[in-house]
Amino acid sequence: MCALCGILGGSGEWSDSASAPAVFASRAEKQTRLRERQERTRLLNAVLKYYGVSVKDWAGNTYLLTGRTGRTAMVNAVGEIWSAVDRIGGRRCDPLDKDYLGALRGRSG
Repeated sequence: MCALCGILGGSGEWSDSASAPAVFASRAEKQTRLRERQERTRLLNAVLKYYGVSVKDWAGNTYLLTGRTGRTAMVNAVGEIWSAVDRIGGRRCDPLDKDYLGALRGRSG
């Protein structure tokens, strides 16, 4: 999904089940926007660790990215994270890079 859907859809993240409960009606557990955002941030940190970038939630509507050198960026949506990682991580964020995929496999066992 491109970032444009986030812009057109308003302030909610396009993947939030809390913002579209009918779409995720089969889910057994109660989801809140905050719980989903915390889970999304945890997953982003696992993915971006390879690039030396960490992500924190900022006030529930912005992500704060920090690189190894202390460079930071603030973004409003997940779709904006990847170009920010390129800037502050010091190298291009390529999800198909063989070394990157190998590192992800190593983490998952």
